[in-house]
Amino acid sequence: MPLPTSRFWSLMLKEIRQILKNRQIIFLLLFPPTVQLLVFGLALNPAVDHLSLGVVDYGNSPASREFVAALVANDVFEVASFQPSVTALGQQVRTGEVSTGLVIPPDFDDRLTAGKSVDVQVLIDGVDANTAGIAGGYMQQIVNRYGQTLQQIPEIPVAVSTQFLYNPGLLSSWFFVPGVIGVVLTLTGSLVSSTTVIREKDTGTLEQLLMTPAQGWEILGAKIAPLFVLLMGDVLLASAIARLVFGLPFRGNYLLFLALSGVYVVVCISIGILLATISRTQQQVVLTSFFFNVPLIQLSGAIAPIESMPAFFRVLSFFDPLRHYVTIARSLILKGVGLAVLLPEVLILVAFAIVLLGVSVNRFRAQLN
Repeated sequence: MPLPTSRFWSLMLKEIRQILKNRQIIFLLLFPPTVQLLVFGLALNPAVDHLSLGVVDYGNSPASREFVAALVANDVFEVASFQPSVTALGQQVRTGEVSTGLVIPPDFDDRLTAGKSVDVQVLIDGVDANTAGIAGGYMQQIVNRYGQTLQQIPEIPVAVSTQFLYNPGLLSSWFFVPGVIGVVLTLTGSLVSSTTVIREKDTGTLEQLLMTPAQGWEILGAKIAPLFVLLMGDVLLASAIARLVFGLPFRGNYLLFLALSGVYVVVCISIGILLATISRTQQQVVLTSFFFNVPLIQLSGAIAPIESMPAFFRVLSFFDPLRHYVTIARSLILKGVGLAVLLPEVLILVAFAIVLLGVSVNRFRAQLN
């Protein structure tokens, strides 16, 4: 690439002044990233607790009441109501008043006293399959633990000692926030860069630029450089929120994190320029960006684990640059790994940046010509 000329610096100063005067772009750079990080980090939580529990206690004995108390001891379930019959309980589950129902048989106390097994009935609202599956698993674990206490086993033949690495508190925000940083850069970077370029078409200033002595690379470079600096400011803002609000440890090299985030910022800007070259108006570029960005986010593993996806989409996710950036961000922030471990992901991300930037620049040059 040729060395920057005075025309390049003049064009870049013009872009900076236009960006600073455009309140819409300043809003997109500051407000959505902050809100998205806070909302996703605080609201997204795969843990299930405080599930409403309806109880039909036909036994009505100290043992049955002790069993219900064991179910609600760890705050996974909360007793919302006691019903006189299974029919009334089923109606509550149907109307959504409770998400889980428990039916204790009349002979509950007698069978426990005789040392026999007891069958209790559990009704779970299965509309939300994820919550229903987790609730069923919790119920089974609590019942098994309660049964072990009744058997009074002196020794357990096999003991399991579990240690959680990298996220000992099992905080869901530590999983989501690094991914959301990538999502924020994807949405903000592609949208801001595309609207910046498409605005030149709407206002007619692109034709005026073509009449100046400036070359194509100077026009495009002057647009990319300020956007890169501003989006790197978003990276600093997002990492500050992640550290101060959510307490992420940032165990890896922070400068390496910034450098690789800069590579991904180039990817986002390239996507935005590419979208601007295939769109004619700002409304069209916004709609087109949603068409491209939603699949990128869904396949990246930022929100849902890639391992839970069907095999076809797991393979397809390899062609998603956001997936590789999310892997890099989580590995650097939570695990503190070095560049040697991340080298495959880094090379793939750099390849995406080179290819997407090359394609977007060529299309932009073609439009200039």
